[in-house]
Amino acid sequence: MFLLSKLFWLFAQPLSLAFLLIAFSLLAGLFGWRKLRGLSAFLAALILFVTLFTSSGTVLLQELEARFPRPQEPAAASCMIVLGGGFETEVTTGRGGYELNQAGDRFTEMLRLALVHPQARILVSGGDGSLSGRYEGDAAVSERFLQAFGVNPARLVKEDASRTTFENVTNTKALLEQNGLSDCLLITSAFHMPRAIGLFRKAGIPVIPWPADYRTSGDVKLGFDFTQPSLNAQQTTTATREWIGLLAYYLTGRTDTLYPG
Repeated sequence: MFLLSKLFWLFAQPLSLAFLLIAFSLLAGLFGWRKLRGLSAFLAALILFVTLFTSSGTVLLQELEARFPRPQEPAAASCMIVLGGGFETEVTTGRGGYELNQAGDRFTEMLRLALVHPQARILVSGGDGSLSGRYEGDAAVSERFLQAFGVNPARLVKEDASRTTFENVTNTKALLEQNGLSDCLLITSAFHMPRAIGLFRKAGIPVIPWPADYRTSGDVKLGFDFTQPSLNAQQTTTATREWIGLLAYYLTGRTDTLYPG
């Protein structure tokens, strides 16, 4: 399933899909299939325009981010679960250290909470999610990250085998039971929270949603945007992946509801 999902997404993301349609249009032209050539070229142009020059991706991402608002700061926290994806593990494997990527707010928020709540245990779930399997996971990097800021590594519980969100939850459940942890704060990107919560609920693990890593302002309207095509493409790609993930997990029975909230 892991390999299948990776291969599917390689072709399903908007820019890849547009490229495949352009390639098919050229092929259709060689065989004289004029209607197919025109249709493929039109669909490719439409996908590119929507992806690059509209705010549709940001609006879709914004909807996901609004699904689970962050609650009030807790007076006390006994534990937190952080889902991996915030470190550039290819870079850290080669150079050491702890290089954060765009989702790095998951771990800066973890650090902030760890300092505010010094008794809280920290469970980091994240192995090597690459196809090659050659890199260290977020759980391994997080130990160096926490130590660098004076957090006692004895507080850390590492789950370093998972490659997907589904595996995050499956592998985390056993570790929570082994360490006597329950009702933890769940820290992940705000847009990723609905899918994560759906999985935790299906697994019967009560958690408190604690979203981080917001990518939108919260008040974006649908319309044209010719000022930042690269950002629009990134937002659309992220949103498309998450919405497809929600649908796939629901259809395969991994979550009980299509859009947990």
